[in-house]
Formats: sequence, C-alpha cells, structure tokens
Amino acid sequence: MSRRLPYLLSAALGAAVLGAAPAAHAGAPATPTAPAAATAAPGTQPYASYWYPSTILNWDPATDPDARFNRSRVPLQPRTSDPALKANANARAGEGKVASLVSFGPTSNNPSQGSADPDYYAFGYWQYVDKLVFWGGSAGEGLILAPNPTVIDAAHRNGVKVYGTVFFPPAAYGGQLQWVRDFVQKSGSRYPVADKLVQAAQYYGFDGWFINQETGGGDPALAGELRNLMQYTKDRSSTEFMWYDAMTESGSVNWQNALTPANDTFLQDGGRRTADSMFLNFNWSSGGLDSSRSLARGLGRSEYDLYSGIDTEANGYNTGVDWNALFPAGKPHTTSLGLYRPEWTWKSATDRADFYAKDARYWVGANNDPSDTTTSSDWKGLAGYIAESSPITSKPFVTNFSTGQGDFHNTAGTRTATGGWNNLSLQDVPPTYRWLVSSTGSRLTPSVDFTDAYEGGSSLRLSGTLDAANTIRLYQSRLPVAADSKLSVVVKTPAAGPTGLKAAISFTDAPTSFTTLDLGADSGTGWERHTLDLSAYAGRTIAQIGLRAEGSNPAYDVRIGQLALYDGAVDVPAAPSGLTVLGASDVVAGSSQSLRLSWTASASGNVHHYELYRRNADGTRGYLGATPSDAFFVNRLDRAGSETGTVIEVEAVSTEYGRSTTATTTVSWGGTPPAGTNLALGRPATASGRCNANEGPTKAVNGSVNGGNSDKWCTLTSAKWLEVDLGSARPLSEFVVRHASAGGESPAYNTRDFSIQVRSATTDPWTTVASVTGNTAGITKHPVTTTARYVRLVVTRPTQGTDPAARIYEFEAWGA
Repeated sequence: MSRRLPYLLSAALGAAVLGAAPAAHAGAPATPTAPAAATAAPGTQPYASYWYPSTILNWDPATDPDARFNRSRVPLQPRTSDPALKANANARAGEGKVASLVSFGPTSNNPSQGSADPDYYAFGYWQYVDKLVFWGGSAGEGLILAPNPTVIDAAHRNGVKVYGTVFFPPAAYGGQLQWVRDFVQKSGSRYPVADKLVQAAQYYGFDGWFINQETGGGDPALAGELRNLMQYTKDRSSTEFMWYDAMTESGSVNWQNALTPANDTFLQDGGRRTADSMFLNFNWSSGGLDSSRSLARGLGRSEYDLYSGIDTEANGYNTGVDWNALFPAGKPHTTSLGLYRPEWTWKSATDRADFYAKDARYWVGANNDPSDTTTSSDWKGLAGYIAESSPITSKPFVTNFSTGQGDFHNTAGTRTATGGWNNLSLQDVPPTYRWLVSSTGSRLTPSVDFTDAYEGGSSLRLSGTLDAANTIRLYQSRLPVAADSKLSVVVKTPAAGPTGLKAAISFTDAPTSFTTLDLGADSGTGWERHTLDLSAYAGRTIAQIGLRAEGSNPAYDVRIGQLALYDGAVDVPAAPSGLTVLGASDVVAGSSQSLRLSWTASASGNVHHYELYRRNADGTRGYLGATPSDAFFVNRLDRAGSETGTVIEVEAVSTEYGRSTTATTTVSWGGTPPAGTNLALGRPATASGRCNANEGPTKAVNGSVNGGNSDKWCTLTSAKWLEVDLGSARPLSEFVVRHASAGGESPAYNTRDFSIQVRSATTDPWTTVASVTGNTAGITKHPVTTTARYVRLVVTRPTQGTDPAARIYEFEAWGA
C-alpha cells in the first residue's frame, strides 16, 4: 500500500465515527465527565457503555441503569470445519484466521438492543471470521468502548469471539499521554482499570479487548506497565487481548508493520503470554511477513496469532492487497488476516439490495458462489482462501433465515408488526454456503427474501427455471441423529400441490453424498410445515443440510420459512414472570411512550429469546420486539384512541420455537390524547435508497432539522420515495415537508416537484392527496382531510437545477 498509515486508525475514528473533523477534539478535557449512560433516565434509550480510564473506575453495573440492557445471554458456540466440505478448492482450513474490525455506529450512540431502522450493517458471513472487534472510541466521547449485546449475541451464536476497543489517539486527534498513565495506574499490586475491563467483559458477556495505543511521548517504563497490565489480567481471568502494532518497547509510537524485536514482548514476554494476538499495521511486505512468522515460532507462538491488517474502509474490495504474500497459492498461510472496516459494503451501498450484493462480492467473490472465485479482479473474495466454519454442532438447530433486520415482523406466518427494524440478537445462523447450487440443467437462484417470512422479517427464496434436479447446499454441521430425531421444513408455494422440494442431508461417513427426503405436497398457498422422521438414520451424524428441487417448472418460486432439526416433541419453556415497567418517557405526551421493561427469566426450558407484544382491542397482538435477555427497551408504544391502559405481554420462545404462556402488565394512560400530533414522528420509515449510511429514512421522522447536513433523508435512486407507517389508520389534517434549506443547505437543493400519497392497507392503491410543481420554499404545508395508515412522499424533481439528490429533513403527518 502506498500511503503511510501512522494516523489511519485514529483519523478514521476522528472523522468517520464521530462525524466531525479530528481537530474538534483537540481541546478534550483532561478529566472528562462520566458518560451519559451513567445518568440515563429510566424510560430513555439505553446505549452501549463507553468510558475514559478514570470514569470506568466508577462504573458499577448495580448502579448503571443501562447495564442490564447491555448483557449478552448467548454463550460462545463451538465450531466445526471439515476440510472435505470446504466450498472452494483453494481454501485452507485450520490455518490463517480472520479478525474483523467493525464500526457499527458512533461511540456514544450505539443502541443496546437494535432500533426501528432497517438500515443497518447486518453482517452475515460469520463462517469466515474468528474474531470481531467492536470498533470505536474517541478523545471527545470515551476511549474504552464495550460492544453492545446484539453484536455479541450474533457473533457468539456463530462461534465468533467479540472484543471491545481501548483507543489512545495521537495528540493530533486529542490524545493525552495522561490517559495512558491513568490506564496503567496501580493500587498496591493491582491494576484497577484492568480489573474493570475484566468485570465489564464478564458482566456483558464478551471475550476481550483490542488495545490501540497511538499516543506519543511514552518511555520504556510506560510500555512496560502496559505489558504488565495485560499479563496481570491474563493471570487472573480468561479475558483476551489483541495488541495493535503501534507503540514499541521503547515507549515511542513507531509502526513496525511486522513482528520485530521492537514490539515482540507485547505478544510474548519470555515465558509469559502478554497478548493473545497482534494486529500488524497495514504497510507489511512479503519479507516482513516471513520474518514475522519465524519470530513468532521462535517465541513459541503460532504465526496465526499475527493478523496482517488491510484497510478497506475507503475502497472495500477495490483495495490493493498482496494476497500471494499473505495466502500463497498451494502453500500454508503466512499469517492470519486483519480486516479494517469491512462495513464499507454497507456504508457505500445505495440500498439494502446493493449492500447484499457488495457484501457477497467482498466475502465470496464476484460470482456470488464461494466455489467459483475466478475473476479478473485482484480481490477474489475471502472464500477463496479461508474454509468455512460452522457452529451447528448440537441440537436443536432451527433457522428462520432471519438476517437480524426487516421491514415487518411475522410470528408463525402472521403479520404482527409493520415498519422497519434491526436487532442482531434475532439473527439466525446464516447458511454456511452462500450460495452453492449444483444442477445438470439451469441453476435456481437462492436469495434472502425480505417480502415474506414465517418468523421475523425474511425467508429463503428459491426461484428460476427448474428443468433438472437442483441441489442447494446450505449448512455444514455435526449433528448426531437419535431415534426420535425429526427434520421439519416450513415452506410456501404459489399454488397447492407438490412442492417439488426434498430435504437433502449427508452424513459424516459419506459427507459429500446426499440422502433426500420428499416434503410432499402443500394443501394451499400459505405457510405449511412438513415434518420428516429421521429414526432410520439413528446413530449417524449429519454433516450437511440442504434442499433438492426436482421436476419441471419454468417459473419455480418457493419460499422456505423455517428449517429445524430436533429430538422428540417441540419443547415448551416455562413462562417468564414479574413483567415490570422500570420506567417510561413521553415520545408524544398523552399519545406515545418509550418504555424500559424487565421480567424474571423462565424457571425451566431452553429459552432462545423472549418476545414482547401489546394486546389490541380486537384481541390481536402487535409485536414490540424481542431479546434473549430479561430486559428490553420499547422505543415507542402508541396509545390506541383514548384507551386508559395498554396490556403488555412477554412470552418465552424455546430453542425449538415452542412458546410459553405469557406474563402481563398494564401501561396506564392519563388525560385526553392531544388533538393535533405529528403522527409520523419516530414511526417506522422506509425509502427507495440513501446517499450515505447516515442519511437513511429515519432521519426524516426524528423530529430534528438541526443535526447538521446529515440530519436528513437523502437518495440518488432514479425513483425517489419515502414511506412512513403510522401504526394504524389515523385522521390526518396536514402534511409538512421540510426541504434542504430548512436544514441549513442551499435553497437550490429544495425539492421542486413532489407528491404526497396515502393508503390504509398494503393491499390498497396509493391515493394522491397533494401534488406540487415548481416549489422553491424550504418548508411546505399541505392541508388535507383524509384517513390513512401509510403515508408516502414521492419526489419527481429533487432540486431547482440538475443536482440529482433528494434531500428531505422532515416529513410530518399531522392528525389525531
């Protein structure tokens, strides 16, 4: 790589994570105040924890109101990787590993349990990753960032370890050497900050810390204290460390781009293990990696404890990498790989489809097929080097093909909520192979479908021309079959009759040979479950799970909503108890609230997660969210009409998707609902696209135009639309649109031509209630007399000139 990278990591945090110029933090206080999370109000949004070395000493989960919402309950799963089942012939198993350094959001605003925004980095290629670093930290907010539980839950479910970040920036970005000295301060023989790092990791349920020390001015004594702190921690706990190649043993910051005698004791200090791994700076060379491997072995450590870094934040898969030096063809890997900011695939995407296409290109290559990474591009995809790993090593195994994001929520095939969401705690183990399809004729196209689901917000879709048998390999596994084992598949077909679908399984004694079991026919066009008896295979171990489509159909189109392998009857857990409202805050006074809820976990049964609902007047239920934990934040509960109380329910869902009875509580409403309210405020919003990752549709319903030029919805798509779900059909009296100049941008960017449409159900046609041409104003108001649940802004000419971007700071729907 051509550019020098001493400040790259810190610069990215100063500019990309904080969204402000690094110089803005040059005057950060030497003794910062405690993080906002420590004084959060009971009913407000909880966020992931962040601290300075001095403030973490005051952290106590017993007094931190957000702490309970930041706990992961998913243990780290063991993984299997059978070299005989790797997708790509060039990939190697059991050698180089992958660490992924990801920024999911700014340091101070990482929601603890997801949000009502479907636009999120819902990473789904865990099979190639071994460690995930929850990247963040800044001089102006906090240097120590703990990962939020949704990321931990998803990673652990896939057998991937998760690290928080400790970041000491250069002085140019607000760094202060005193912060490093505060970090290693001692009390007798103890390192109090280290004790707090261990406490946070154990309480929140993650695995270790990435240490990035780039503050200059140190000396050998300070460097020695940092080594001592890590060794002290490892002597007393299982907390792991990854050390970034920046500070040397002299105390100076001098990037080695290799393991050298100047930094090796930060990995291994004689007979003492200092760090579990080291992230080598990005300017490595072939010779440097070879010498690093030799030195690591001489220290009694594996070369795969070294993660050679590549920076993909700016250019993603267009980044130049000397792959042959790192992963030489036909030879053992030289070191492991460290990926810096792979979420480029999301941040550079125009919409979700673009993100999924880019993510596939990044991880499995240009052909969307991990077995075929041939391309003229230097970036072949990680699947060409790293063999897949799978956490599917014990029963039950259930997947609903949930990615942890969606535009609605279904429960057992019934729509229980509309509007977008993200929550990686609800992400299922993604298919090991995305995608592997074999056929002697046309190959079907597997895809994640966000238009229908059995549970959650997505399903697996198989579509295309079926003119020969298609075998779709989905999961690698190691699942023993018992006498009462069953394989259950929930499918949906366009018409009643034969599904043309079979379950396909292979066994460890013949892992590449599939046995098929016919799913039979569907009686209608809804979701239907087909349960297969596996008793004939008792004593054998399943190595692969897939599907086979057979028959002839020029327009084959089948959705798979759930795939489950379990023993005996479906387990039903005991009900939770003691559902309690910990606190509430007004979203709109008298009309909607945000809630913090808690309950006592089920006394028995293997619980996968808890689901929360509101009970509607007609007896139906509206989905509010879910978590594996025993506390949950509801970002918005809307009052239905003038009701005086809303019943909230929580039920346990087992690992086999059996459902308990519910625990209930009632949220009381006082006074009369306001006559006129912005009903779009904080409601679920979707859109045709976005200009940047931080300019999604939720910015147009957040009630603010003062958050800078990114406090808007922006899109460059050819068709430009923004849609908001009001939750129920409501009488509407006026729409207000706040265009570019309302947010401080040039009036030349104000929307020129647009229309507003409404409908009360997704099956209804859109009705236009306002149409505007030739607008120049920054704020437009549109009186209406209508009733609708869904409201939509359609932009046909986005600016006064030729600029193609639509910029909407707020889209308001006023009514009762």
